[in-house]
Amino acid sequence: MKQHIADLIQQAIDALKTSGDFDANLVANINIDNTRDKTHGDLASNVALTLAKAVRRKPRDIAELICSHLPASPSVVKTEIAGPGFINFFISQDATQAVVGKVLAAADAYGRNNAGQGHKVQVEFVSANPTGPLHVGHGRGAAYGASVSNLLAAAGYDVHREYYVNDAGRQMNILAASVWLRYLQQAGEAIVFPSNGYQGDYVNDIAKQLHNQAGERLKHSAAAVMVDLHADAPEGDKEKHIDDLIERAQNLLGADDYRLVFDAGLDSIRDDIKHDLHGFGVDFEDWFSERSLDQGEQVERAIAKLQEQGNVYEDGGALWFRSTDFGDDKDRVVKRDNGQTTYFASDIAYHLNKFERGFDTVINVWGADHHGYITRVKAALQALGIDPARLVVKLVQFAILYRGQERVQMSTRSGSFVTLRELRKEVGKDASRFFYVTRKAEQHMDFDLELAKSESKDNPVYYIQYAHARICTLIRKLAEKDMAWDQNQGLGQLDKLTETAEIDLMQQIQLYPEVIANAATHHEPHQVAHYLKDLASNFHSYYNAHRMVIDDAELRNARMCLCMAARQVMANGLQLLGVDAPEQM
Repeated sequence: MKQHIADLIQQAIDALKTSGDFDANLVANINIDNTRDKTHGDLASNVALTLAKAVRRKPRDIAELICSHLPASPSVVKTEIAGPGFINFFISQDATQAVVGKVLAAADAYGRNNAGQGHKVQVEFVSANPTGPLHVGHGRGAAYGASVSNLLAAAGYDVHREYYVNDAGRQMNILAASVWLRYLQQAGEAIVFPSNGYQGDYVNDIAKQLHNQAGERLKHSAAAVMVDLHADAPEGDKEKHIDDLIERAQNLLGADDYRLVFDAGLDSIRDDIKHDLHGFGVDFEDWFSERSLDQGEQVERAIAKLQEQGNVYEDGGALWFRSTDFGDDKDRVVKRDNGQTTYFASDIAYHLNKFERGFDTVINVWGADHHGYITRVKAALQALGIDPARLVVKLVQFAILYRGQERVQMSTRSGSFVTLRELRKEVGKDASRFFYVTRKAEQHMDFDLELAKSESKDNPVYYIQYAHARICTLIRKLAEKDMAWDQNQGLGQLDKLTETAEIDLMQQIQLYPEVIANAATHHEPHQVAHYLKDLASNFHSYYNAHRMVIDDAELRNARMCLCMAARQVMANGLQLLGVDAPEQM
C-alpha cells in the first residue's frame, strides 16, 4: 500500500511538471509513513515539506497542488492536509481487508521479497574459541547471527552461514597443556595444575577420555614435567609458567603425540559446540578451520600480496603492515621476529579467502570487545584492493545473566560460567532465542531468567506463542461443534469485518512485509520481535472482545479467515527468529 500511495504522489508530481507548476527537472524524495493517530488517516507523507525549497512555495500550497492532481484510486477514501503540509491518506476498508486473502494465499511466503536478488552474503557468527563450552554470553551472538541470516534469506539474498574455528594459536595450546596435565593426574602423577590453565570440569572429562583411549602412552613423571619452570602466580609469572608448560608438553610428547592431545581437546569441544548450537536451532553451512589457512599457506600468500603493494615493511626483525596509511591508529605486526605469523595475519588471510570465494558482502558478528579490530581489518582489505564497504561488522554486547538480583560472574578460564546448554534446559530454546533479540545487538542487555520462564503477558515469547496456540484451539473448537471453517466463504464475506479491533488487526498484518524488509536491510531482528508482540496484543484484544465460534456462518468464517491470517504471520515471524509456533500450550 505504501508503494501504491508513493506511485500516486509521483503521478501527481509528474502532472504538475507537465502543467508547468513544477520544474521539469524536479526530483522528489517521497516517504510514506504510518500515522500514529488513526483519526489522521492511515498513511502520511511529508513530500510537500521536502519540496518547499526547490519549488519555492509554502508546503501547504504544495500539498494542495499535489492533492488536486492525485489520480483516483479505489484504495484511497480521502486525503487531508495537516499541520505545516503533511498529506494524510485514508485507506478504504476493501483495501485493508484484502490483506487477509493475500496472507492465506501466500502462506509461508507472505512477507518474503526479492530485494537481495541472489546477492551472495556470508554471515560469520559465534566463532567462539573451542577452548570450552558455549556460555550464555555466546548465546546472544548465536541468536542474532542466525536471525539476521534468516531475515536476509527471506529478503532474497543467497546466504552462507559460517563458523570460524580458531583451532590454532596460544589459547589452543593452553587447552592442550591443560588436558595433558589433567591426563597425568588421571595417570597418578602429582601435578600442580597451573593457575592459568583451563580449569573447568569439561577438561577433566576430556582427559579421562584421553586416558581411556591412550592408556599410559602419554605419561611422563611429574618431576620431568615440572623441573626448571618459571614459578606460577602469585609468587611468579603465570603467563611464563603456562608457556613453559606448553613447551615442555611439546618436547616430551613429540609432534605426533602432542597433536593427539591437542586434537582430543579441540575435537571434543568443537563437537560439543556443534551439538549445543544445533539444539539452539543454529546450524552452519561451513565450519572454517583457522589451521587450514596455515596448511594451505594462505597466510604467507596474504602477507606476500601486501608486500607486493608496498604495504609491509621490516622493523626489529618483524614484518609490519602499514595500517596507518589506511586510517588505523598504528601499524600492526603480521610476522614476529621469531618468524611466527600473528593472529591478525591469519585474520587478513581469512578475509581474503572469504572474498576470493565469491561473496559480494561479508557480515561479521563480533563481540563488542572487538570494536577496535574493525579499522585494522578494513585497512587490510583496502590494501588488498577489496572495497572495505563490502565488510559489514555488527557488534553484539554480551548478555548479562541475573538470578534474582544477583549477577552471575563468568570466566571461561576458571570454569565458572553458565553454559548455553544449561540456559536452554532452564528456560527453553524458544525463550532464549527470543529474549536475545528483543533489543538492538549493540545495546546492553540483562537476561531475566525468571521472566523468561514465566507464563504471563509480561513474557513476550509466551504471549506470542499463546496467541498462535489460541487460534489453533479455535480450529479444534469448531470441529467439536461440527462447524468446519470454510475459507472460501470467509474470504467472500470480509466486508463483515468492520469492528475496530478487526480493522486494527488487519492493519497490523499489513505492516509485516515492511517490517521484514526493514529488519533485513538494517540487520535488526528486534524489529520483528517487537512487531510480533504488537500483533499478539492486537489479536488477544480482538479475541477477548469478540466471539469466533458463533452460529452466523458468514461472519464466523470471515473472522476465522482473519484469525488464520494472524496465525500465519505469527508463525512466519517466529520462524525467522528461530522460535517454534506451538499449536497448544
